[in-house]
Amino acid sequence: MRRCTSVILCVGIGLFAAGCPKGEPDYSNGRKAETIDDYDAALEYYQKALKADPNNPGFKIRVNQTRFEAGEMHIKLGIKQRENGDLQGAAAQFQRAQSIDPASAIAGQELKRTLELIAGIDLASYERLSGPFHYIEGGPFQGPNDVLVDDLFARSKHVQVGDTIEVLNNNFRVAAIVGQGKGARKFLQIGVLQDLIGAKDKASIFYLKLDDPNNADAVVDEIKKVPGMEKYVATSMAYYLSMMTPSNYPGLSTFIHVVIGISVIIGFIVIFQAMYTAVMERTREIGILKSMGASKLYIVNVILRETVLLAIGGIVVGIVFSLLARLGIVHRLPTLPVVVTGGWMLRAAIIAIVGAIAGALYPAYKAAQKDPIDALAYE
Repeated sequence: MRRCTSVILCVGIGLFAAGCPKGEPDYSNGRKAETIDDYDAALEYYQKALKADPNNPGFKIRVNQTRFEAGEMHIKLGIKQRENGDLQGAAAQFQRAQSIDPASAIAGQELKRTLELIAGIDLASYERLSGPFHYIEGGPFQGPNDVLVDDLFARSKHVQVGDTIEVLNNNFRVAAIVGQGKGARKFLQIGVLQDLIGAKDKASIFYLKLDDPNNADAVVDEIKKVPGMEKYVATSMAYYLSMMTPSNYPGLSTFIHVVIGISVIIGFIVIFQAMYTAVMERTREIGILKSMGASKLYIVNVILRETVLLAIGGIVVGIVFSLLARLGIVHRLPTLPVVVTGGWMLRAAIIAIVGAIAGALYPAYKAAQKDPIDALAYE
């Protein structure tokens, strides 16, 4: 009897183990952490579960979803800290979001925005790294209460050298207006900014200047191999700048393609309606041309040429309005760049012409098929 009980017990334990997927305990812990919004811990548990059972589709889905949620959590915390004036804490949250979800363009954008607000620099080493400042007005720091601002900020806020501006609830004298493109809009001495945000002897970002830019990726890999550096974000400048492009916004490319598709459809319908109406109104003229020996190809050619001329006129007017709108936006919001490139103009022109021709094909075909006698008798 005792032996039989032991056998049954062993069989029961074996069946239980067989019915419990690998990684299930970690998965359950991840679900519990997720219910209390501890997405960092949940992600860690789900990753352990996936490591135990790499082919489990449910684990893969939870890891991807929780990675996104954890990144969003840190982004929200960073925005809140930035609004409270804690720029270092905000930058750390955005960097954490980047390390959790490298595909998040929003984290990169928010980090860039935070760092653009203000930079604490050691002037001498910063100029050795990125080249000397171009002083449009004024000169270097003269004291701890001085701030440098770039020309975009100065134009948008109507600031002049010698004016007083508020930075982190403290007043600073504008010592100089410098050329844009130095990584920030406002510059304080690094020790002053550290004191303001309560981060003595700390920094939120470090730049390394290499002897050969081609070695950037190799250096990044070496940095990531240093023990303890895995929780920090290390990227090459080329990759960092690539994340700042509009194409890296989530869904933006899809949105642009949808807008282009809708524009083509609307253009097709408008041109179709306009040219069909024009053909109906010119039935007698078409009949006269055909009675004088005009071929079907000639009639089609006349309709399509008129369509292309209308399309070109619309393209010119559209480009002019776009450039005028760009000038108005830049004048009103100097810090908001609006780029209108020749490539976009060319693509817009091609799309407009193709849509116009497509919309005019059927009306042109109908015009070419009209009988001269019926056309002349048309009232």
